[in-house]
Amino acid sequence: MLALILALVASLFAAASAFAVEPIKIARDDVALDLSGAVEIYRNQGENFQVSTAPGPDGIVRRIEVEANDARSSGDWAVFALANTTEQQLDRLIVAPHFRLVNSGLFWPDLGSSRIAAITPSEGFALDRQASPDADVFLVTLNPGTVVTFIAELASPRLPQVYLWDPEAYKDSVNSYTLYRGIVIGISGLLALFLTILFVVKGTSMFPATAALSWAVLAYISVDFGFLNKVIAISPGSEQIWRASTEIGLAATLVVFLFAYLNLNRWHGHFSYGAFVWICGLVLIAGVAIIDPAVAAGIARLSFAATAILGIGLIVSLGIRGYDRAIMLIPSWVMVLLWLCGAWMAVTGMLDNDIVQPALGGGMILIILLIGFTVMQHAFSGGALQQGLFSDLERQALAVVGAGDIVWDWDVLRDRVVTKPDISLQLGLTPNSLGGAARNWLPVLHADDRDNFRTTLDIVLEHRRGRVAQNFRLRGADGHYHWFALRARPVIGSDGEVIRCVGTLVDVTKQKKAEERLLHDAVHDNLTGLPNRELFMNRLEAIISIAKTEEKIRPTVFVIDIDRFKQVNDSLGISAGDTILLTIARRLHRLLKPRDSLSRFTGDQFALMLLSEVDPARIAAVADAIKQAIRAPITFAKHEIVLTASIGLITWTASQASAEDTVKDAELAMHQAKRFGGDRIEPFRPAFRSVGTDRLQLESDLRRAVERKEFTLAYQPIIRLEDRSIAGFEALLRWDHSRRGSIPPADFIPVAENCGLIVQLGLFAMQRAAEDLAEWQKQISDAPLSVSVNLSSRQLIRRDLVSDVRSVVARANLKARCFRLELTESLVMDNPEQSAHVLNKLKKLGIGLSLDDFGTGFSSLSYLTRYPFDTIKIDKSFLDDSSPKRTVLLKSMVSMAHDLGMSVVAEGISDESDALQLRQMGCEYGQSFMFGPPIAADQVLKMLKEQYPIEQQTS
Repeated sequence: MLALILALVASLFAAASAFAVEPIKIARDDVALDLSGAVEIYRNQGENFQVSTAPGPDGIVRRIEVEANDARSSGDWAVFALANTTEQQLDRLIVAPHFRLVNSGLFWPDLGSSRIAAITPSEGFALDRQASPDADVFLVTLNPGTVVTFIAELASPRLPQVYLWDPEAYKDSVNSYTLYRGIVIGISGLLALFLTILFVVKGTSMFPATAALSWAVLAYISVDFGFLNKVIAISPGSEQIWRASTEIGLAATLVVFLFAYLNLNRWHGHFSYGAFVWICGLVLIAGVAIIDPAVAAGIARLSFAATAILGIGLIVSLGIRGYDRAIMLIPSWVMVLLWLCGAWMAVTGMLDNDIVQPALGGGMILIILLIGFTVMQHAFSGGALQQGLFSDLERQALAVVGAGDIVWDWDVLRDRVVTKPDISLQLGLTPNSLGGAARNWLPVLHADDRDNFRTTLDIVLEHRRGRVAQNFRLRGADGHYHWFALRARPVIGSDGEVIRCVGTLVDVTKQKKAEERLLHDAVHDNLTGLPNRELFMNRLEAIISIAKTEEKIRPTVFVIDIDRFKQVNDSLGISAGDTILLTIARRLHRLLKPRDSLSRFTGDQFALMLLSEVDPARIAAVADAIKQAIRAPITFAKHEIVLTASIGLITWTASQASAEDTVKDAELAMHQAKRFGGDRIEPFRPAFRSVGTDRLQLESDLRRAVERKEFTLAYQPIIRLEDRSIAGFEALLRWDHSRRGSIPPADFIPVAENCGLIVQLGLFAMQRAAEDLAEWQKQISDAPLSVSVNLSSRQLIRRDLVSDVRSVVARANLKARCFRLELTESLVMDNPEQSAHVLNKLKKLGIGLSLDDFGTGFSSLSYLTRYPFDTIKIDKSFLDDSSPKRTVLLKSMVSMAHDLGMSVVAEGISDESDALQLRQMGCEYGQSFMFGPPIAADQVLKMLKEQYPIEQQTS
């Protein structure tokens, strides 16, 4: 029971009347008054609400408090006042519709709900609610001369419209709208049923799409007109879900209709994917309608508008191409756009009229009627082609038309060529520009085809027999040539002369391009598009034949093999390897000059024929450019990959008999570069042809050298850049062969690794270096020195490496921190997981670990944090770099190493300015021939005694 509290307010509170509502005066003749503008809304007032009433006939403003007692109350209140200025009692209906399309909004639209839970007047009891399925209706009785303030307890935050109706007028209005709505729903239902039957009869895709659109319109109108709740029971509060669902269905079926009617999948496959994704998105939005109907309805309205706008673009585009379906749909789609414009003006409040909403429903039925009429035109027009017999001439004409060939007719007597359809249009030329005399064709014919075309026609005329069978190229308006096949035969007159020449002209451009592509693929690499080995050998053979008579032509052949490329494929995958090969091919191609040629022989092997340079110095510069182009880092999937190459080269001389021999010699030089460790350039030498025999001999000598202890160690100083004092030495293995003399490590180390002797040599180097360091420290009283020994790949993967190092350090009685192992970046990356495991164990022994040749491998810099290195050695190539970026790069390396807690050794310092610059950057150590070459152990001791005098040693 609502509690009404009325209080008289004294005249001294007359100022409060300024805040009272202004009453709406009602006359007896007023049938319908719009109270929306006179209603004052109070938000978030809670369950108890106080408000000042409108001044009564006596001018007194009262204060009224209302307590909410309806469960639907939202805490919002609406206040308005009515004044009966007549001398009769008036009965009126206060009507607040549940849903109003006008001003409902485009985004998060208001989909309707119960608006007013209860109305309390300032006099008397709460108003009685009248039964109505689509509006809140309350009966109010106004006594003569009274002013009554009404407080409406709102059930929803929005109150779009409040009307005051005469009961009989409201009844007539409802009945009239009921009749109109019934007619519209009846037409819509019959149309949907008819289109469904039409689908069953015809069965093509546009009929079910049209039927689905009709049923969606019927469902939308049924909800909008309040008809659906008469068919099925709709629970209170679920009207919004039904309304949002029907709007989604309307948007989805419009997309389906447009796609099916225009048969868009015939024009492009992407239309099918786009329509499918669009419809699936709307289906997902239908699920959202259960949770938030307003959001779902807003998206559906945007989708409907987007479909209408996109549809007019497609219809115009296809209509320009002469597509009859698109042309016939234009009137219907214009209606759709007009309806869309009216709906937009309604939901945004630009059209504010009670007739707008039912008018839009009727307009939707008119659209479906027009669409149905358009669809039925396709269903019942066209018929089957009249059956009957054709003459041979008619049959041949139909066959030519059906094949899509162009009829080529040359009237010889009048020298007039006619093509049907006009070939000028196909070439983009002005209409009939190729009509008239046959010579008109010569300017548009390819230069290589003109003589053949002219000669063929002359021969036919001269011999008065034969057939014209010729392929030629015609230039289009865009400058591109089109291939055509002309097949014609002469027509002989009564005098035995050729009077006509008639045949067909067929566009064979695609076939010719396919043939050219097949021919290209037969002699070119599919991945890079470069010539393959066969084409390269053919070109080289031709160049050599010319070189035998031309002294200025001396081809140089490079064979380029990427080092360790298999590891890239294994770690990153074949597709990544292909991408890298394409990058390398592009880099190498940029080095070519017009007469040079690049080829891809096999997976990671390229060949280059250099004709532009004959000077040895220039050839060497090109070889170095090839090497640097491959060494440049390649970024792929956040990895910085640095590759190296083994390059073999040979310059042709008269002694090379053939291209095959020349390439074989270049390959021998490349394999020799591989044997020397890769990342190098090897010119061919005749001795390479017997390298296999030399290798066996070298392996045999190497085994004997191990037994005879022919190996020694040389030590290159590592100095402190701060004071030029000796910080340590790098131990380098040397072999003095009894017959060959000194053999470089680059020659015997790869052989030792392949035959398994590298483990013995490595253990020898560690033991000897540790013993020599121990002896030096004994002589100079434990000076702060260290010795570094290089580690090979075979040693790194051995399980006994850690125990061997422990034994070497203990046997020499060394402090572990004085003994260091050096590993190259590429060596660590050969087996990252195994390397990390072994290096962590070595680090636990307390020995030092140095990363040699830093920055020349292909690993990511992020790997530095995975391995326990304490020192990095900057490679000599960075100091030799003369580019302006050298200083920035060196400073970045030093800074990065220090941030990671590592010290830095710079290799290959060539002058004092570089040493000073590195010192200023913070680099601690240097190692190069400037500070001293590798020397024997006894010379090291002499050098140390000079640095550490006797008095210091004994102190």
